[in-house]
Amino acid sequence: MGCLGFCDDAAAIAGRNPMSYRIDRLGHQGDGIADGPVFAPLTLPGEEVSGALHGQRLTDIRVIEPSARRVSPPCRHFKSCGGCQLQHADDAFVAEWKEGVVRAALAAHGIEAPFGPIATSPVQARRRATLAARRTRKGAMAGFHGRGSDVIVEIPDCRLLHPDLMRGIPVAEALAQNASSRKGALDVAICLSGGGLDVNVTGGRPLDGPLRIRLAELAEAHDLARLAWEGETVAMRRPPVQQFGNVQIVPPPGAFFQATAEGEAALLADVMAAMAGAARIVDLFAGCGTFALPLSACVQVHAVEGDAAMIAAMDAGWRKAPGLKRLTGEARDLFRRPLLPAELAQFDGAVIDPPRAGADAQVAQLTRAAIARIAYVSCNPVTFARDAAVLIAGGYALTGLRVVDQFRWSSHIELTADFARR
Repeated sequence: MGCLGFCDDAAAIAGRNPMSYRIDRLGHQGDGIADGPVFAPLTLPGEEVSGALHGQRLTDIRVIEPSARRVSPPCRHFKSCGGCQLQHADDAFVAEWKEGVVRAALAAHGIEAPFGPIATSPVQARRRATLAARRTRKGAMAGFHGRGSDVIVEIPDCRLLHPDLMRGIPVAEALAQNASSRKGALDVAICLSGGGLDVNVTGGRPLDGPLRIRLAELAEAHDLARLAWEGETVAMRRPPVQQFGNVQIVPPPGAFFQATAEGEAALLADVMAAMAGAARIVDLFAGCGTFALPLSACVQVHAVEGDAAMIAAMDAGWRKAPGLKRLTGEARDLFRRPLLPAELAQFDGAVIDPPRAGADAQVAQLTRAAIARIAYVSCNPVTFARDAAVLIAGGYALTGLRVVDQFRWSSHIELTADFARR
């Protein structure tokens, strides 16, 4: 007990007397890291900072010696909002850091790769976001969670979201005021569509007759294309269409899309280049057809996705569009039932866009099938590097790689990679 009392006293003294630390590098979440390790948010390599140490985390940080790469954050919400992690660094630094994270992940497996120029989405380009919304005594509030906190920070001057998406903030507030409890917060996923705002809410009260009526009224009042509650469509005033190539689809509520139009265009350009010359392509983790539908303009495609509703939406859009090659779809859990070499043998090109967990089971089958070209789209450099090592060991060469920065100012990293069979 005496030791515990002494340690508590020492911790209290350390909290009251800030110490100085030299930041060595940034971690994967964008926090500065000093010897210890000590984690210091909103700092940059080479900076000398002081603060109060709580465990391994530095708080009440003061920058004593700033980096030459430090800039004034363009958004006034940056210090409190958790939506961005890197607005305090210049754009060139952020690009270098994100490419460095990918290089380090590859180096851990002994892999080097030629990098193309990074593709960074512009300011105010995000076309989808999930806002947190909560009732208050005076009404409601909506925004992003604060940094390392469940406190909601309002973002009326956000520099991240598309101006049209910002119209979703009062929608989220109205939903919270009418359909949430005082204790709980709603997650309001809002996406731009050809018909207007497409909204899907989770975490709210169970649907009943009066709530359905009120939600339909809110959809009308805010001119929403569609309003869904826990994935169930409550009101659809106009089809919330999405455009993939020359095809329009109506996705199921809450379906995944690339975060920006510019980012999607960069990913698609790389995938199309990698698949040039292929006669039959398999698109794995195909979603609603982000790649499969544009590819079907010139080549036969088989799209595989775990969500049957996404495959149905893709198929319905393809059937209405003229002049496309044959596109088939299959609803299948590729983690539990990856396509086997016998099934893959008919294809000479493969596109794979797995979630953050990567696709180790499917990649193992791809190496055995010996498909000529593989375009890999990833949102996690660590699992990508693991899967790349398996492909290289199985006879592929990593011939090109590019970081695609759709999540500007965040620690999130996406990339495209081109593998050719040796």
